[in-house]
Amino acid sequence: MERRRPVGSGALGPVGFGVLGPVVAERDGAALALKGPRHRAVLARLIVARRRVVPVARLVDDLWDDPPAGAVGAVQTFVGALRRALEPERPPRAPARLLVTEGPGYALRAESGAVDAWRFEAAVTGAARLSPGEALDRLEEALALWRGPAYAEFAADGWARGERSRLAELRLQAVERRAAAHLALGRAAEAVPDLDAHTAAHPWREDAWRLLALALYRTERQADALAVLRRARSTLAGRLGLDPGPALRRLEHDILTQSPHLRPDDGRLTAPESEAADTVAARLWARATQAYDRTVAAGARARLESTVGLLRGLAVTGGGGLAAAREHRMAAVVAAEESGDPELTARVIGAYDVPAIWSRGDDPELAGRLVAAAERTLAALPPGAEHAAARCRLLATVALETRGTDAPRGPAAARQAEAIARRLDDPALLAFALNGTFMQSFTRAGLAPRRDRTGAELVALAARHALVTSEVLGHLVRLQARSALADFPAADRHAAAVDRLAERHELPLAGVFTQWYGALRLAAAGERDEAETAYRAAAARLDGAGMPGLERGLLPLALLCLRIGGTDAVPVVDPGDDWGPYRPWIEPLARLGAGQGAEARAALRELMEPPRDHLYEALCCLEAVAALALGERPVLERVHARLRPAAGELAGAGSGLVTLGPVDDWLARIAGSLRGGPAR
Repeated sequence: MERRRPVGSGALGPVGFGVLGPVVAERDGAALALKGPRHRAVLARLIVARRRVVPVARLVDDLWDDPPAGAVGAVQTFVGALRRALEPERPPRAPARLLVTEGPGYALRAESGAVDAWRFEAAVTGAARLSPGEALDRLEEALALWRGPAYAEFAADGWARGERSRLAELRLQAVERRAAAHLALGRAAEAVPDLDAHTAAHPWREDAWRLLALALYRTERQADALAVLRRARSTLAGRLGLDPGPALRRLEHDILTQSPHLRPDDGRLTAPESEAADTVAARLWARATQAYDRTVAAGARARLESTVGLLRGLAVTGGGGLAAAREHRMAAVVAAEESGDPELTARVIGAYDVPAIWSRGDDPELAGRLVAAAERTLAALPPGAEHAAARCRLLATVALETRGTDAPRGPAAARQAEAIARRLDDPALLAFALNGTFMQSFTRAGLAPRRDRTGAELVALAARHALVTSEVLGHLVRLQARSALADFPAADRHAAAVDRLAERHELPLAGVFTQWYGALRLAAAGERDEAETAYRAAAARLDGAGMPGLERGLLPLALLCLRIGGTDAVPVVDPGDDWGPYRPWIEPLARLGAGQGAEARAALRELMEPPRDHLYEALCCLEAVAALALGERPVLERVHARLRPAAGELAGAGSGLVTLGPVDDWLARIAGSLRGGPAR
């Protein structure tokens, strides 16, 4: 019996819709072309109706303030175009299955899980029936669906206003329920940063104030908890003319009397925490934050910008700090966008100038959301020279967050940011822009000299103006570039400089890269046993460092490069290893090792060009290993063309992590195979 396909699906897979941000439709992970803004408006209006029929007359009224004479025909045209985009496999004259005609209008018969807003609502509602741990996971997943304000491009349309408000309120409830779950699990400290930003952005939320004060109290910050409640009282009175509700008044009384029921099951601090609380630094931090609470009050703008400053410091600590900074960064951006102030949003996005050294992002989905927010803010910023610095930071953000992709916007944004920064003569701004320039300098092989010049300028600029993290970045850039150019004495000097700066300024992540560089040095010297031991030790340090874009697949890739070692032999690879993003380049070798020549050839021919990142040349060489074994001439020709600009360099060493030996050797072997004989 033939299985009936669900509505909205077909041979190409089901259609999904996103409205928690700009309105999108996608299938199999690819965005569908929805043409113009009125096409999107029709789709969004039908999603708002939640599978109910929207009469054509209502669509006309919603789309135009003053409908033209051909408005009905235009709506029919929009619907026809949407149907072709949503159901391209539908035969001519066959009835639509997803965007259907019914009675006087149209309905979108999407399944309950096909729209991100519907999934979000179901998850938040369902979380109320779960245990705190399960609820926390469910709420984290639900909040991650948001890419920006709901129905972002239709904020001014009356038909979207009610749904946008309803979803925004539900999102605020989800943030507060997530904080409550943290508290129920005894994780009060983890709830504080989110709640701090949440109350700053939404100061009328009494339950958010209550949760923040309780979280502070449970982390032994009684004075801070009382300061939060005083700030809540003044904010509610000043903005709304209201006194705090009974829940806030009761909590204040309970904190003053240190009521036992406020404590979790065991509220005692552990010994290390108690010792840390007694240090001068901890006391200074507590006094400073109390002073900040008193003087800054609950001003959303100042607190949002301050939050990003804290996240910037948190990011360079590595591990959970880096992961937490990424998560909270987007929350701050969303809150800034919801304020409707593009200048504030530009400052919040651009303030996160954390140096980036690796050209593969840790969270591509988050990067896409940040780029979209930056582009929206660039478009919304008023013209004028007074906003040049903000534009520069937004453009640098676009350049950084599009790293390792083929997006043409990235290189253009990097050039524009650098030009503005040089014109403004702002050292910190130029350092940020140069980071974007570096990240967009992997567009082809053989660009190590260009990166070396960028690194040299960063080192000199940062040293003159005491920009410590940018100075570390510059030395790491030069370490990588000099490794690619086989100048290991110079690379050693830059590694030593990184280690000195990292120790002096408590920057633990920098040591991750210098430790991997140490393993590379052994590999380049032919010390394979020692290099393997060093690689395994370096990989252990990566575990928990908060850099999945670097970590996934790197150890097996490094060990594979070590085994290849410049020989023509096809290495044996274990397809069961976690190869991460490098698996497509491993597949032909795994098939060859299993004696599956035809399958290996097919996998090789299907390979896309490697990502434009640190490991471009290394992956090209892995492609060459399989192509040489199989005698695949077209593949060898394209690999030879890709590698030729890197002649004279060490393949892969520009990563500062691995190497496959001199590029010249690979070019010679490929050329020999193309001539029909061994390389000379």
